[in-house]
Amino acid sequence: MKTKLIVNANIVNEGKVRAADVLVKGQYIEKIGSHLTDDADEVIDADGKYLLPGVIDDQVHFREPGLTHKATIYTEARAAVAGGVTSFMEMPNTVPNALTQQLLEDKYEIARQTSLANYSFFMGASNDNLEEVLKTNHRNVCGIKVFMGSSTGNMLVDNAQVLEGLFSKVDMLIATHCEDEATIRANTEIFRNKYGEDVPIECHPLIRSEEACYLSSSMAVGLAKKHGTKLHILHISTGKETALFDNSIPLAKKRITAEACIHHLWFSDEDYASKGTLIKWNPAVKKASDREQIWKALLEDSIDVVATDHAPHTWEEKQNSYFKAPSGGPLIQHSLVAMLEKQREGKISMQRLVEKMCHNPAILFQIEKRGFIREGYFADLVIADTSSTWMVEKSNILAKCGWSPFEGQIFHSKIDTVLVSGHRAYHKGQLDETKKGERLLFTRD
Repeated sequence: MKTKLIVNANIVNEGKVRAADVLVKGQYIEKIGSHLTDDADEVIDADGKYLLPGVIDDQVHFREPGLTHKATIYTEARAAVAGGVTSFMEMPNTVPNALTQQLLEDKYEIARQTSLANYSFFMGASNDNLEEVLKTNHRNVCGIKVFMGSSTGNMLVDNAQVLEGLFSKVDMLIATHCEDEATIRANTEIFRNKYGEDVPIECHPLIRSEEACYLSSSMAVGLAKKHGTKLHILHISTGKETALFDNSIPLAKKRITAEACIHHLWFSDEDYASKGTLIKWNPAVKKASDREQIWKALLEDSIDVVATDHAPHTWEEKQNSYFKAPSGGPLIQHSLVAMLEKQREGKISMQRLVEKMCHNPAILFQIEKRGFIREGYFADLVIADTSSTWMVEKSNILAKCGWSPFEGQIFHSKIDTVLVSGHRAYHKGQLDETKKGERLLFTRD
């Protein structure tokens, strides 16, 4: 079994930064210590750079099957690994929607053959597939996804009786997209009557409003409290919603949790003027005051994890007018460097960054032996160079769509080396695709 020795690293793990070496044997971390002298097949000199656990992104849309002109599991997993994301959890609103166990397993098979990163896929819920949802395996599927708001195809769950059934009967994690559809439709008509089809992009957060988000999120929280459901609300976009979540108990004991996404932590409605539909997401990027409240909730532990909602569309699709331009954009290659930029600005410490992007997703989803730098755990590791300046441009974007809302952004950190389950999948700009990622497993009763 081949061994790798990472030397001269500043390990960021479990609230501490310490100088140490790491011995990797096969897929696993064999030993952590100072000045390790073990003979190894390969020595990687971190040269004083930071060594982090691999980032775990709990919300991505990789578009396969059915929308592969936008992205594939192969292309987006490469972008993920180049950005320091070693594991991802992908959403079910592909074509066809992953609403049966067979369709779900079809996606796992694609990933087994093509994904450079470790992977898991959410089972999708609809108004009429509760029986299929209840067959989902707790051990090897990350969770159930419920769209309580606009979605693709048959995935909008807007039947109150169905929601009661899901929240009362599903005994694994339910992740929700929360926007109230009736509110959005009413707002849409107001702005369509005012502007016709030429609604300005700046109206997006007024159409997909604070009220729409809060109505749906508060309903989800109410249902979860009523039934004791394990609920995870995705992409919180308003300050008002942050009051729904608790920071008085440890994450491992929480039944109701929340996620913040890179775009809601980075952009505000002031950026629509320059970025246009490139930052059109659902839920919408809102006011700077919302962004600050999301940061506050994140740092105070009311919000538990940071993810991307990576959701590529082609450049051509994004150039359409407001109603025709799809929502979503590519972020996974730049999520870690974007957060490292915020660390450089003093917004978040390195230890807290690792907690929110690596440790907490592993705790929240009960992922087996990942998310931490511990002996016996999988060697999902990232060497980050925090003194390397570079600019995002089309030539260095790996997402299949070939663009990024971060184009032109100068970052002061760069991903140097990435190990995925012990395999050196990325090193100084080069990907090694000779070994694929692993299916995530979960330590659930």
